Amino acid sequence: MSTDRDVIAYRWHRNALHAIEFPQTVELEQLLGIERQKQAAVQNTRQFVEGRPANHVLLTGARGTGKSSLVKALLTQFAAQGLRLVEVHPHDLVDLPDVVAPLRGKPERFILYVDDFSVADNDPALTALKTALDGGIEEPPENVLIYATSNRRHLMPETKRDNQEYQWVDDELHPGESTEEKISLSERFGLWLSFLAFNQTQYLDAVRLHLHLLGHTQWDENTEKMALRWALNRASRSGRVARQFARDWAGRDTAPG
Repeated sequence: MSTDRDVIAYRWHRNALHAIEFPQTVELEQLLGIERQKQAAVQNTRQFVEGRPANHVLLTGARGTGKSSLVKALLTQFAAQGLRLVEVHPHDLVDLPDVVAPLRGKPERFILYVDDFSVADNDPALTALKTALDGGIEEPPENVLIYATSNRRHLMPETKRDNQEYQWVDDELHPGESTEEKISLSERFGLWLSFLAFNQTQYLDAVRLHLHLLGHTQWDENTEKMALRWALNRASRSGRVARQFARDWAGRDTAPG
């Protein structure tokens, strides 16, 4: 692993940590409609970089609502205070002990960033993640946390069989073994942040922001109508869809000829 203090982001690939030369820069102010989630994530991360107790974080919810962007924005916010980001593909979670080993004892604080995470039953990554979150025989490093994003609240597919396993015991409904397994994984994250789909106002606010960032300040009835049509065609109102529309709209407006 490189010891270059100027490197703020890494990727685990082919059993090695590789420096990311051009990490994406996202500012917290660019993330709209998720103020509560931003506040909680910033507080937890501030505690972490200051060497105080902090929790692993699970960010779940609708696609394109800012889960991944928030993690990247935390790096932008706290990199100067020693925060570093290590991207780990979900399939590489079986390598977690090898990922963590070279980070232990370093002065920087490392977030292991697992994007779009979900696992199937009996996936080896499931055992590795549980061990990393709760700790096995080896004491987990105090300078490493896991921030994972997922479209699934319990990180694992919810099947019809899971519902069939529920049982009534003394007038109380109890989940079956499979469901308990799924819940036990997500509960190992100390901080849960849920992201909801944008309403129309939030979506249009995001469109205006992204247009402004692209230097396009004109906003009229036609722009709003086309932005709403763009979202309708994609059956989604989200920050990602807003950014995609803004790039298309601003690009058309500045096209030569």
